[in-house]
Amino acid sequence: MRAQANGIEIEYETLGDPSDPPLLVVAGLGCQLKWWNPDFLQGFVDRGFFVVTFDNRDVGLSTKIDTHTNLIEAVAGYLQGMPIEAPYQLSDMAADAWGLCDALGLDRVNLIGASMGGMIVQQMAIDHPERVVSLTSVMSTTGDPDVGQPTAEAVGVLLEPAPTEREANLAKSLEAGRLLAGPVYCDEDWILERNALQFDRCFHPEGQVAQLLAIVTSPPRSERLRQIDVPALVVHGTIDPLVTFSGGERTAESLRGSEFLVLEDMGHDVPRQYWATIIEHVTALAARANA
Repeated sequence: MRAQANGIEIEYETLGDPSDPPLLVVAGLGCQLKWWNPDFLQGFVDRGFFVVTFDNRDVGLSTKIDTHTNLIEAVAGYLQGMPIEAPYQLSDMAADAWGLCDALGLDRVNLIGASMGGMIVQQMAIDHPERVVSLTSVMSTTGDPDVGQPTAEAVGVLLEPAPTEREANLAKSLEAGRLLAGPVYCDEDWILERNALQFDRCFHPEGQVAQLLAIVTSPPRSERLRQIDVPALVVHGTIDPLVTFSGGERTAESLRGSEFLVLEDMGHDVPRQYWATIIEHVTALAARANA
């Protein structure tokens, strides 16, 4: 399904009963709506949520943003400390998500976002706190440069060009998935399956680069997060190499009264071993928010 939102088209899917409380699920850098395991999403439906997933701009079947920027040169310039211009920022992506909510007639929503998706839902709450029932930020950070920075190995994975040939692409994505998930909770079968789904649905690596520029050029959110009051849950793994643990700590510090759920040995992924825990905490947060 496709909706007009913020001047572009957003591809989306829904699960559950539209009369149930809505839960907007926001994916991370370069990730399509197919990144989420359907059994994980069904867990929220089973707990009484109407789940909405979507492709962020520049990935999947949503609008690709025309840009005259040489994205690779821009990233190289950023790494060298040069001023750069991004095609868009996280605030634009947050406006896309609110535009999708408008198109679906959803006035107030529960939000959950992972990695870049966590950054987007943070920005959504900053822009329209009155529309947020609850906010869950998973393996994310506030954009402050002194926290949440990736390890050198994770930076290498992030910046390595994606192979254009399918089998080479999937092999490289599995290698990256192992590094990001970590040695304890690495579901290689699901990593391969979701990356095959995403590759076959839409291979557009330029979109990930543009989204990365949006992340690094958007202003930090911590001070603005401190100025809002929304029921919040922050989830972070102890061995995350891409958004290191201090990013989750700063997010929890910045969101007044938030709960900080620390998951041992979780890297930069959402492993099935913790699905029930995360779903239970999100459900309890939404129930408290509605009490």
